Parts: sequence; structure tokens; C-alpha cells
Amino acid sequence: MFLELLSFLASLDTGFNVLSYLTVRAVFAMMTALLITLFLGKWIISKLLQYQIGQVIRDDGPETHLEKKGTPTMGGVLILFAFFTSVLIWGDWRNPFLWIVISTALLFGLVGFVDDYLKIKKQNSDGLSRKQKLLTQTVGTLLICMWLLSLNSKTIGSELLIPFFKDLIIPLNAIGFLLIGWFAIVGGSNSVNLTDGLDGLAIMPVILISGALAVFAYIGGNYNFSAYLNMPFMPGTGEVFVLCAALIGAGFGFLWFNTYPAEIFMGDTGSLALGAILAVIAIIVHQEILLILMGGIFVAETLSVIIQIGYFKRTQERFFLMAPIHHHFEKKGLKEPKIIVRFWIVTLILVLISLASIKIR
Repeated sequence: MFLELLSFLASLDTGFNVLSYLTVRAVFAMMTALLITLFLGKWIISKLLQYQIGQVIRDDGPETHLEKKGTPTMGGVLILFAFFTSVLIWGDWRNPFLWIVISTALLFGLVGFVDDYLKIKKQNSDGLSRKQKLLTQTVGTLLICMWLLSLNSKTIGSELLIPFFKDLIIPLNAIGFLLIGWFAIVGGSNSVNLTDGLDGLAIMPVILISGALAVFAYIGGNYNFSAYLNMPFMPGTGEVFVLCAALIGAGFGFLWFNTYPAEIFMGDTGSLALGAILAVIAIIVHQEILLILMGGIFVAETLSVIIQIGYFKRTQERFFLMAPIHHHFEKKGLKEPKIIVRFWIVTLILVLISLASIKIR
């Protein structure tokens, strides 16, 4: 939207052209999303309290979580509103990736919103059933992946890049692309959802991974940088740099209120949408495998739940004291802030290793 105004202003004074630069728009996108969340945060929290939209706590969870009952939830609405507003102001509306990411956020945010609504209405942790959630996520994922496939001839190809190897690329047919997309988007969405169990635990890894994906998007969308670093040139993906910046700004603004002790939780509205956004961006910039590495914490949380369920079905005993694994550490006596910060540190290390793949090839 702002680019249209800039073209008019540039016709009056060429100095306005600087505001159309990708890096400049990314900075303003980040700041806009940050300021929106900071400005609206307290108001949103007060409204959620007014309408008694509070967190429902599991009876079998850690005792320390009982005091969190009633804390405003569905804070994902704040994150997504700031993200959408910033992107629509500073993004290039002619770029298809902008609309793909926005559509992904809307689809998965809606699934999360319904899930949160049902939990609040029933006053228990039973929202959508697993089958209902998986079905809606699968339908949304297939629609997004087919949209991406329709752009292959013009922008990105359906191939899988293997990180840390110079020329190792696995071509994918349509079925292969859809399968990879399904695992990335549905898996990413649910893994962030499972991780969102402690104050600020999920949002910081989302911010860190967004920063790394922004780097890959900027390089892939720049012919000179991609050629120098021997990475595929992907026309149009540079715009994803602006989207990542907006997500980082919205994330930091939300963390202001979500840090321990949290004043608001993102709920499924935020976690399902954020996980899907990261996955779609990773697909766009061909970093699906690195997403697994960068999101190692998300992967560990998901695997802990799978192991717990499978082990219990076979032995009728628990493998972990409680799953996801962050609750296991709580049961072991670690304080919540220590678990949170350590998970952040691990994510930072994994993100730095992933960024090293740019040169280690």
C-alpha cells in the first residue's frame, strides 16, 4: 500500500525512493509491528479480562501453573493484527508470497481461534478434537502448497536443498512437494503449539528463527549475493525479508507482555499460526531441512509427546514425568524462568549453526 504512495512522492522528489528499499521497508515493518503490539497490548489484556477470556489449566499439570488460571489468552490475535497491519503497510502487494503468508496465517489462526473458543466455552482443555484439528490443518496446507506449486515456473522450483553441501539438490515431483509441505506446515504448526506451555517459551524461538529465515530470504532474492554464496536465486523471495521483519517486531512486542510472569498467553490462535508461517517461509526459501535444525526445541517437544504416548500405550507407564518435555523439567524441580532461558539459548545456538551453512558448503 505504502509503495503506491511512494511512487507518487518519488515523482515529486527522488529522495523518497530510499523508503522503497527492501532493507528500509523491513526496518519500518519491524518497528510498526512492535509499536502496534506495545500500544495495544494493555488494552487487549484489559478487554480479555473484562470478557473473562482466560487460560484453562490442566488438572494434572504442574502445581505452579494453577496460579496462571484466568490469565488472558488468545493473545495471538494481537500478534497477527500487528503482523498483518505492518505487512499491508510496508509490503509489496504485487508479490504473491505476501498473500501466501498472510493466507497461511489467517487459515491456521482461525483454526487456533476456534480451538481456543471451545476451550474457554467448555472451561476445560478440550477444544477441537485431534482429528478435527488435523483435518482442517491438512486442507489448509494442501491449498497453500498447491498455490506455491502454481508459482514454480516463475519463482521457486519444487526441489529440496540439502544444507552444508555445495550442489546437493533433490528434485521433487508434485506429490513429493506436497508431502514435504504437509510435514513442514502441519508439523511446524503443532510443534509450536506444544511448545507454548511456559511464559515466553515459544515466542523467542519464533523470533530467532524468523531472523535466520530473513537472512536466507534476502540472499535468495538478491542475484549478486546468491551467486556469490552459491545459493539458488529465487526472484521475489526478497520480499519475505519484510514479512520476517514484521513477524520479529510483533513477536518482541508480544514478549513484552508474555515474559515471565506472563500477563497474556498467545493461545492456539497464535501458536498454530506462527508455526505455519515459519514453515511456509522455510518452504519459500528452500530451507525446510534447516527449519528442523533451527526449530530443534520444537522438534524435541513434539517427540517427547510422541514418545510419551507410545510408551504409555505399550507399558502403561510414563517415559517422562510429564510431556511436553518442558513440563518434565518442571517436575524435576527446575524453575520456570531457568527452563525458558535455557531453551532460548539452545535455539540461538541452533540458529547460528544453521546460518553457518551459508558459508560451510
